[in-house]
Amino acid sequence: MSDNAAVEQEASGGRRGRGASGGAAARRAARAGGGPGTQLTYIKRKINVYEVLDEEGLALIEKNTDTVLEEIGIIFRDDAEALALWKEAGADVKGERVHFPKGLCRSLLKTAPSIYTQHARNPERSVQIGGKGTVFAPVYGPPFVRDLDGNRRYATLEDFQNFVKLAYMAPSIHHSGGTVCEPVDVPVNKRHLDMVYSHIRYSDKPFMGSVTAPERAEDTVAMAKIVFGEDFVENNTVLTSLINANSPMVFDETMLGALKVYSRHNQACIVTPFILAGAMSPVTVAGTLTQILAEVLAGASFTQLIRPGAPVLFGTFASSISMQSGAPTFGTPEPSLVSYGAAQLARRLGLPFRTGGSLCASKVPDAQAAYESANTLNSTILAGTNFVLHSAGWLEGGLASCYEKFMMDIDQLGMTQKLAEGVDLSENGQAMGAIRQVGPGSHYLGCDHTQANFQTAFYRSNIADNNSYEQWLAEGEKTAPQRANELARRWLESYEAPHLDPAIDEALKDFIDRKKASMADAFT
Repeated sequence: MSDNAAVEQEASGGRRGRGASGGAAARRAARAGGGPGTQLTYIKRKINVYEVLDEEGLALIEKNTDTVLEEIGIIFRDDAEALALWKEAGADVKGERVHFPKGLCRSLLKTAPSIYTQHARNPERSVQIGGKGTVFAPVYGPPFVRDLDGNRRYATLEDFQNFVKLAYMAPSIHHSGGTVCEPVDVPVNKRHLDMVYSHIRYSDKPFMGSVTAPERAEDTVAMAKIVFGEDFVENNTVLTSLINANSPMVFDETMLGALKVYSRHNQACIVTPFILAGAMSPVTVAGTLTQILAEVLAGASFTQLIRPGAPVLFGTFASSISMQSGAPTFGTPEPSLVSYGAAQLARRLGLPFRTGGSLCASKVPDAQAAYESANTLNSTILAGTNFVLHSAGWLEGGLASCYEKFMMDIDQLGMTQKLAEGVDLSENGQAMGAIRQVGPGSHYLGCDHTQANFQTAFYRSNIADNNSYEQWLAEGEKTAPQRANELARRWLESYEAPHLDPAIDEALKDFIDRKKASMADAFT
C-alpha cells in the first residue's frame, strides 16, 4: 500500500463504506435503476465525444480570445495581491484591468494537471476528474425547495441534509456536491459550517467547499484536514469547489479570495464563467465561446500563479435567454453548441471540463422539465464533460431544489451511465450462440443466452411505468412525479449513515462550536 493510500484508509477509519460494491452488483444496479445499498463508480466513458468545430473554427476562437485578453483585458476587482502577481508575471496592469500578452495564460497552465483524483473519506468513493472520466454531482445553490408535500418554500438545514442523504444513496451520483440547497434558517456567516459537516457526516462521497468568503474557504480546508490529516490535504486533492467569473470579464474579490485559499492548499477550483447569453455575453455561439475561453484562461492561469500544479477545471455555465422577457431558457440548441465547443477548447488546453446537468426552467417536474433536462444532459455526456454539476434536482432555472425531480433525474443518470459504457463486444455481447440456437423464424425469449442475461440485459427504470393500462389504473393512475415522491420518502425512511470515526466526528463538532461561538449571527 502506498503512503497516500495508507493515510487515506486511516482518514476513513479503515472501513469500506456501507453498500460499496462492484462487479456484478454494480452492473445490476446500472441496469435496474439502482437503489439504496448499491453504488456505481464514476463513469469511464467508452463512447466518442461529439464535436461541432473543426480545426479552422477552433483556431479562430482561440485567435479572437487572444485579442480579447491582450486588447480588452479582464478586471480583477478589489484584489491588490492578484494585480501584483499579474504584474510580476508580465501582464500589463492598468488600474484593476489586466491585459495579457499572447501566450502568457497558456504558458502558466502547463503546470495544471489534465487528470486528478478527488479523494473521498471512503477510498472506494474517490473519483477521477479528467480524461475519460465523468462525475455526476447534485444541484447547487437554490434558496428554495419544492418539498414532498408540494410546497415551494425556503430551504432549511433539514432539507440540505435530506438531499445529501439522497445523493449518498443514489447509485448514479458519484459526488456529494456543495450547496445542494441554501439552508436559510441558519445564519449566513455560520451555515457553511453546517453544510460542510453534513457532507462529511451523512455521506462518504467527495464534496465541495464553501466559496462565499475566503475565511469560509479556510474553514472548509480546516475541516477537511480534521477528516484526512493535514499532510494528506496539502499533498492531495479532497475538495473541488466552484469559482464563478462575474461575466462579462470580471473576477471579484469574493471569488478570487476563495480561489486563492483552495489553490494554496492544492485543492481544485472550477473556474466557470456564469453566462446568460445575450445579457452577459454576445448572442452568438462563437462570440460566447470567445468570451468563455478568455475568462477561463485568465482565472485558471491565476491558480497557477498561486500554486503551480494546483488542480483547476475549465468550467462553463451558459444559458440562452428569452429575448422577450429576459428570463433564462434551457434545453435549447445554442447552449448545447456552446457546451460542445467549450469541451473541445478545454481538451486543447489539457484541462478537465465542467458543464451541463439536468437543467430546466419549469416550475414543476412536468414535461417541460423533462424535455429541457434531457436535452441538456444528452449534450453534457456527448460533449465529454468530466464534472457535471446540477445533475439532479434542479428546477425553476436553479431557484429551487426539487425532491421529486431529484429522484427522476437520478433515474436518467443511471441510463446515461449505461449509455456511456458503449457497446459490449465480448463473446457474450456478440451473442453468436443465441443466433445459432434460435435460427430463422423463431424467437429469443426462451433461449439459453436470454435466460442467462435477462436480469441485466436492459436498464430498468425505477420511476417509469411500463405496465398495461389496466394495471396502471388498478395501481392508482400514478404519474412519474408521484412515483418519485414515494421513492424519495422510502429512501429517506431507510437511510443509514456511513461510518465516521467518532473521534473525527467529535473534533469536527468542537471546531464548529468554537467557530460559531467566535462570531455573532449574521443573516446578510
